Amino acid sequence: MARHGYAALVLLAGAGSLPLPLAAVTGTTFQVSASVVPGCLVVGGVSNYGSLNYGSFAALSTSPASTSLTSGVQLQCTPGVALTMSVDGGQNNASGRHLKLSSGTSLLAYQLYSDIGLSQTVGVGQNINVAYSNPNNITLPLYGRVLLPGNLPAGTYSDVLQVQLSW
Repeated sequence: MARHGYAALVLLAGAGSLPLPLAAVTGTTFQVSASVVPGCLVVGGVSNYGSLNYGSFAALSTSPASTSLTSGVQLQCTPGVALTMSVDGGQNNASGRHLKLSSGTSLLAYQLYSDIGLSQTVGVGQNINVAYSNPNNITLPLYGRVLLPGNLPAGTYSDVLQVQLSW
């Protein structure tokens, strides 16, 4: 036991003979950076971009009906981002977009437009520029028009469209 006590004493004595560290002050710089990449956000992660509802009409009506996208998705984009959309032909694409009778096979042709004046047709898969003035509140410019032929079976007609957004 005496040996162990002696070795511990020697180590302590050796530690006492080491020089004490001196206080030092050093300084340097480093860079901090971040990159903001342009992009867009679908607010709330919505998967339903809205609806085009033409309303109800008599089966013998021959009047045109038009509507605009309602309850649509809200988008936000980095200012200056070029946003485009394209719309597919829908589930009833037979030489154009069609609404289909839910309880049958009857079809009703309709057109999509990118302007309220119904002068800019949205073709199947065509890229359309989405203009916006407020990058925090962007809505999709979609308008629809149907010409009722006056001889369709009564019932609910519908279609489902796929919208592709690019930036």
